[in-house]
Amino acid sequence: MSETKSSENSRVVRAAGIVGIATMLSRVFGLIRDTVVAGFFGAGLMTDAFFVAFRIPNLLRRLLAEGSLTVSFVPVFTEYLRNKTREEALELADIAFTALSIILVAVSLAGVLLSPLIVTIMAPGFVKTPAQYELAVFLTRLMFPYIFFISLVALCMGILNSLRHFAAPALSPVVLNIAMILAALGLRDFFQEPIVALALGVMAGGILQLAMQWPFLVRMGVRLKPNFRFRHPGVKRIGLLMLPAAFGAAIYQINIFIGTILASLLPTGSVSYLYYADRIVELPLGVFAIAVGTATLPSFSEQIALGKMEEWKRTIAFSLRLILFITVPATVAIIVLRVPILSVLFQRGEFGIEATLLTAQALLFYALGLWAFSTIRIVVAAFYSLQDTKAPMKAAIVALVVNALGSVALMFPLRHGGLALATSIASAVNVGMLWVILTRRVGTILDGEFYRSLGKTLLASLVMWGAIGLIGLWVPWQSSGTFSARMLYLISCVVGGGTAFFLAAFLLKSPEIVITLQSFRRRLTRRNKP
Repeated sequence: MSETKSSENSRVVRAAGIVGIATMLSRVFGLIRDTVVAGFFGAGLMTDAFFVAFRIPNLLRRLLAEGSLTVSFVPVFTEYLRNKTREEALELADIAFTALSIILVAVSLAGVLLSPLIVTIMAPGFVKTPAQYELAVFLTRLMFPYIFFISLVALCMGILNSLRHFAAPALSPVVLNIAMILAALGLRDFFQEPIVALALGVMAGGILQLAMQWPFLVRMGVRLKPNFRFRHPGVKRIGLLMLPAAFGAAIYQINIFIGTILASLLPTGSVSYLYYADRIVELPLGVFAIAVGTATLPSFSEQIALGKMEEWKRTIAFSLRLILFITVPATVAIIVLRVPILSVLFQRGEFGIEATLLTAQALLFYALGLWAFSTIRIVVAAFYSLQDTKAPMKAAIVALVVNALGSVALMFPLRHGGLALATSIASAVNVGMLWVILTRRVGTILDGEFYRSLGKTLLASLVMWGAIGLIGLWVPWQSSGTFSARMLYLISCVVGGGTAFFLAAFLLKSPEIVITLQSFRRRLTRRNKP
């Protein structure tokens, strides 16, 4: 392995590690939040209304913020940093901040005014239940301005990541989760509809997340201020990239949202079952896949800006290996332990055994698509580093059609599980199409080292599966057992299975283990130097 290749891989591992740890903390608080929500509000009319209302600004966040602005801004901003002066790059950031703020004010006002129409389109099944429909409209109006704050957070994330600072943006979602937890615990008794407290927590979390970014921007010399030079060539390039990127990068969330629309036509609770299952899948997806995707986009963009195409290909292959090294065993573990995971995390209060089993159906089918949900982050980032957002958009349109048709075909025989399966199938189609387009454009990307690594990961995952089975013989699972007994089973399987996987990977000399240890040793050596 050349020194340059090793150095860039180490940078990706280090950045992904920072984002992954921060995201893990966020996901832990997210699970605590969902546990609190499930315990106090269960899975029914109120929670269905809240989750629909919450997903509307969240979808726009993916479309306007992470889904388009960040991925369009980072390559252009990085190019200015590398090929022009820092002052020119910071001017571009000021103009983007000004333009985005104006757009977001207009979007927020429109969303508040059009909330009845939005809810009718997004959850048509609610119309037949006036109380649920009115609650969803009210919650949508209350939370819609969240898109203003969280989109500006995404711009700050793009700036900080381009400057190779990853911790603060990755930690900001922790603030949202804490705000929602405190709101649920302390404010629910003040409202006729207790779920309103959660909506207030969302708004408070959005404001606090933006406030959290500012000190880090200032420390790095970035002082965002109004600049109305909208004819700036860099802004025009970002604008041309944003529209197709908005659709292409957010395909996973759009597919999830289609599931929400159709789930509103199914028995009460279906929206919530899909939501809770999606939250479990989001844990490995957020901690590892999004972490690697976040870390690689600046690296990809810098390599393209410097004309290092072969190095760019090697970084893509390494990033895919790194993601699959985690998502393959995570898929096996989620499928095998789906009922224990949901039982321990959510089964209490209003969330009973039946809700656990119904949510587990959705989780099974979501887990089958985890590899696609994960690898799409890297493949799309590769296209964006080339400043090509049209190819991801075209593939996303095809995948969206596949998801819609698959959802309608599968929702009746499999209920909400069919909606989850359709999402997984559509994501696999999306990845497949993009990979074919990318390899036709730049040639072969994956080498023998990739396939050897994947084989070792699969073998280590089988070892983990066997270890979990053996643990089940020693500590049998009981759905109706005490919480402590269920917790003991889950912890035993997670610790035992995880240990078996990493031990097997170490003995097989998986390259991901080797480079991670090398990166850790280098960092430790630098810290110990006088």
